[in-house]
Amino acid sequence: MVRSGLDCFLQDFPSALVGKKLGIVCHAASITASFLHITDALFSHPHAAIGAIFGPQHGLFGQMQDNMIEWEGDENKGKGIPVYSLYGHNRKPSSAMLAPLDALVFDLQDVGARPYTYLWTLKFCMEACCEQGIPLWVLDRPNPIATLNFDGPMIMPEYYSFVGGAPIPLCYRLTIGEVAQFLQRHFYPSAEVSIVWMQGYSRNSLFTDTGLPWVLPSPNMPTPDTAIVYPGMVLLEATNLSEGRGTTRPFEIFGAPYLDIKSFRALVEKSAPHGCLFRYHEFIPTFQKWAGKECHGFQLHVTDIRAFRPVETAAAIILAAAASSGGEFAFHADPYEYEYVKPAIDILTGSDRFRLSVLADVPLGDLCDEWRRERQPYVDQFRYSAFYGEELT
Repeated sequence: MVRSGLDCFLQDFPSALVGKKLGIVCHAASITASFLHITDALFSHPHAAIGAIFGPQHGLFGQMQDNMIEWEGDENKGKGIPVYSLYGHNRKPSSAMLAPLDALVFDLQDVGARPYTYLWTLKFCMEACCEQGIPLWVLDRPNPIATLNFDGPMIMPEYYSFVGGAPIPLCYRLTIGEVAQFLQRHFYPSAEVSIVWMQGYSRNSLFTDTGLPWVLPSPNMPTPDTAIVYPGMVLLEATNLSEGRGTTRPFEIFGAPYLDIKSFRALVEKSAPHGCLFRYHEFIPTFQKWAGKECHGFQLHVTDIRAFRPVETAAAIILAAAASSGGEFAFHADPYEYEYVKPAIDILTGSDRFRLSVLADVPLGDLCDEWRRERQPYVDQFRYSAFYGEELT
């Protein structure tokens, strides 16, 4: 069984933190192997002193449903300790928040996809700690899709946002501790960063192989299966296709009232996505896009995870929907994750090239070839950030 960074941290509490006042960045999934939340574990720990608690997007316990639904902090009612939101007025800890603290401990379950905002909360925390001269401790957790190959385009610096703030592809294969090393090397070399690594973890293992409990890291990430398709299917958020929000299988179910099933299926299967199949599925979302409307669509089933390419598959879906909808398919122009100028699809994919390629009906194979070429420098440098091996468990 894998031991998480939190379990290792609690068993061998760092002497450098004994008696220090700690800030804890956490959420619902910040638990031990026995389901004990990090705050409860540290409140009862003889050597730990919590001075503040910080929560990311979706709230401290996943209570906020959607993108750009902010929340503000309060205090821990039992202990009288301040609880700060990092997805509201502040997305970066302020100097006033950090001033009473001796160190910041970061423990969030990531899902291995660039648009998932917890990476960028980590980046803001690293920046704030560097500015305030306090150490950052990152408790590592599994990347639930690290066994997937690299996938999707890189991001151009002018498209950095809260859904992408470093030169990594959409599917990047690092754990959050390894990402911390990457961010420190690229952006904050003077930051004092300590990583508590997992024990017994192999990159090619699935989350279900780890023996660790899965707790929803966000409201629409109910299972590890969701995480597997998410790096690609999140792109549907930037379109008028439902990505399955408002159903019990978000990101696995997709469709729209206007989707021409026969034409769509012919086009998407011509692209021959690897390691998956599309099963016809009708659904009525209870909220968000097409709420209360009957949608024609599919459930995406992964049949071979090590052959599956989530971003290439989602690109095939978008290209087929655009070509078969008779002009009804559209990209959204609404603000998305604090970006008010660039289209959502551009900040999700990392440039305007994918959007323009879809509008020009560029073949999927050409897009994938381009992505592989632009990813190569990252792939070549991957070993410098990678801590864990590739052995199958």
